[in-house]
Amino acid sequence: MRAEERRQAICDSLRASDQPVSAAALAARFSVSRQVIVGDIALLRAAGADISATPRGYVIQKSPAGLIRQVACRHSGADMEAELNAMVDQGCTVLDVIVDHPIYGQLTGPLQLSSRYDVSQFIARCAQADAQPLSNLTEGIHLHTLSCPSEDAFQRVQSALRAMGVLLEG
Repeated sequence: MRAEERRQAICDSLRASDQPVSAAALAARFSVSRQVIVGDIALLRAAGADISATPRGYVIQKSPAGLIRQVACRHSGADMEAELNAMVDQGCTVLDVIVDHPIYGQLTGPLQLSSRYDVSQFIARCAQADAQPLSNLTEGIHLHTLSCPSEDAFQRVQSALRAMGVLLEG
């Protein structure tokens, strides 16, 4: 398979998938190295493909289902797992985390977390990579974009975060 054909097949695979696809899975599928896939993704992005890297792999962003809402939170890194679980437990998907960096402006990290399993995998990867959350750059202040099945689900998220003492309110 030629490189151009492989890159088109990568896009097709990402469009067809409901879940993020890892570079390792793509490498195995196309019998190339993971680094070749990383290079292909870079070239596809440079050509205008809307591919995002999430903690679980690559995705082509689809319009999220449900209501899109944001919550502002403030907490230490130790509370991250409980905060994320509070959101997914209400049926919402945590699409991203956003911080306002004093030098770079808005920094967004795609998450795509829909279940406790997704959250636990994300937390494990953070620990394994000894990675710090983006919110450490802003004294714990951050936003999350959520896809919620209903306004009631969003209200439940706010109530749960308020009860935890992590919801930032005006």
